[in-house]
Amino acid sequence: MQLQQLTQLVANPSLPAIPNTPPPPAPSPLMARQTRPKLSAPLDFSGERHNGRVFLNSCSLYICLVLEQFYDEQEKILWALTFFKNGRAAKWSENVFHQEADTGIFPIPTWGDFEQQFRLYFFPVNAEADAINTLEETSYHQGGWTVDDYLDSFQTLVSDAGYTDPQTLVVKFR
Repeated sequence: MQLQQLTQLVANPSLPAIPNTPPPPAPSPLMARQTRPKLSAPLDFSGERHNGRVFLNSCSLYICLVLEQFYDEQEKILWALTFFKNGRAAKWSENVFHQEADTGIFPIPTWGDFEQQFRLYFFPVNAEADAINTLEETSYHQGGWTVDDYLDSFQTLVSDAGYTDPQTLVVKFR
């Protein structure tokens, strides 16, 4: 086949050479679908401590899934700050930018530093003590809650309090 192409090319140089390579294989349906699922961005954050863990987890998960979309550590932090639109969170974000304006240096250098400061300002001050106090009060009981709602609340409090002894759990379950 190649000899025939060379002979044809020498005899008639104006004709293009006939390609000898087979066309590339058609992509399989699995290979053709290279798009990723659409991810939900975190909800706006007002700074309420009881929502802090959920917000930070949502940001961390999003960043982990689309890490290639962030140029550097500062871009991750700035992206997270776009959700600080009201309340304590907006005030905290405003203070961060004031620090940068005053010093010329962004005051939170890494995502790890952001997480550390976020925990300090936006996580419950002492979730363990709050949970223990709630479980130790005589007023904490099922009352008008559904069994499912009370059980969910109880399990969260027990986890936050660090209670693991089955006898203690039975006594606290009212």
